[in-house]
Amino acid sequence: MAKILVYNNSLNRMETYYRGLKEQMPYNVNRTLTVEEFRGSSDSEILWTDRRTMQSWNNFRKLYGKAIFVGFAFKRPWEGGHSNLSQHYAGVAFDVAQNLSESGRNAMRSLAIRSGYWRYVEPAIDTPMVQ
Repeated sequence: MAKILVYNNSLNRMETYYRGLKEQMPYNVNRTLTVEEFRGSSDSEILWTDRRTMQSWNNFRKLYGKAIFVGFAFKRPWEGGHSNLSQHYAGVAFDVAQNLSESGRNAMRSLAIRSGYWRYVEPAIDTPMVQ
């Protein structure tokens, strides 16, 4: 069971949820993002994010129209793997589509940019293919 802290941007307050790893994240629609997917390789029992991030995920997932593989989302700073200022440490970033071809990743990246749902979409040069 994970404790999930969600900053509700609309109400300007923190909310607390308890969910199993196979359950959907708070504010997630149609079970397109489980707690386990969001937690990724982190071993933390306490996760955090904000409602706006979950809404962006829902909107983008609906626009994309099919499942999206999530390699990493949440990380704690001492778990490493990202830069010192990584948005993963705030629970508001997703590393996705490692299972797609280069052209598939580029198409998803282009859609993410055009969608306007994300403040930042990492350039292709910074997202090498994972073998």
